[in-house]
Amino acid sequence: MIPGNESELGKPTERWRRRMHEVIFESETTAGRLFDKLIVIAILVSVAVVILDSVPALNQRHRVAFDTAEWFFTALFTVEYLARLVSVKRQLRYALSFFGIVDLLSILPTYLAFFFPELHALIDVRILRLLRVFRIFKLTDYMVEYQMLGEALAASRRKILVFLSAVLMVVLILGTLLYVVEGPEHGFKDIPTSVYWAITTITTVGFGDITPKTDLGRFIASVIMLIGWGTLAVPTGIVTAEMTVRHQLRSLPPPRTSRDCTRCGATGHAPEAAYCQMCGAALPPVEG
Repeated sequence: MIPGNESELGKPTERWRRRMHEVIFESETTAGRLFDKLIVIAILVSVAVVILDSVPALNQRHRVAFDTAEWFFTALFTVEYLARLVSVKRQLRYALSFFGIVDLLSILPTYLAFFFPELHALIDVRILRLLRVFRIFKLTDYMVEYQMLGEALAASRRKILVFLSAVLMVVLILGTLLYVVEGPEHGFKDIPTSVYWAITTITTVGFGDITPKTDLGRFIASVIMLIGWGTLAVPTGIVTAEMTVRHQLRSLPPPRTSRDCTRCGATGHAPEAAYCQMCGAALPPVEG
């Protein structure tokens, strides 16, 4: 579950604040669903404005319109953020929750752009607020899948760390080897540059800014390519295996406690059973 669950924030006692809470946080109501859909539309349009504003030709032609639209959306989301704070009982919990932090980050760049213009592009963080669409369209089951993915990644972190350490050693060794074989005259001017080439090769990126010229160097490069082709699937397999294990654990039925009757020896009683289903004698208490 994503931090900041509305049930943990509490409803205020004042009637108008409770009504505001129902509209803003409870998408089960007609007004709540309409509010959320309008917010999602506003987020999409505001992000589109930022993307179009980054195109120099469009920026020169429609700069005033883009600036006006940006300030309109910033004011809209500022009012929405303040309304969310007012409509919950535990305001600090909302402010520190995942959605609360994202809501705040979605409006800060515009204000900070006054002092740091390069931060203007960070307004695209608003797209994270579209996570609310899961709640709007009743896709809460997908949040469980996100949680399962997070658990699988957390459980796989040591295996992935070991794998990355092995890959790092491979690129360090092979990069150093290419530095010895090719040398500065072929672009491998130092070991860090050679390791950079090995990383881009083993990840199958291959920018092509540095290429081996000797036959031995090309042979080593071919080996690195084959290693990279085979190693890319390893992290995916590790995480997939962990997700499979967690899916199987979630699918298992709840354990049943086998309780034997001390009088007749009948077995298979449910954990909540108090008397034997065969002779009616009192069952012993559940151990543990």
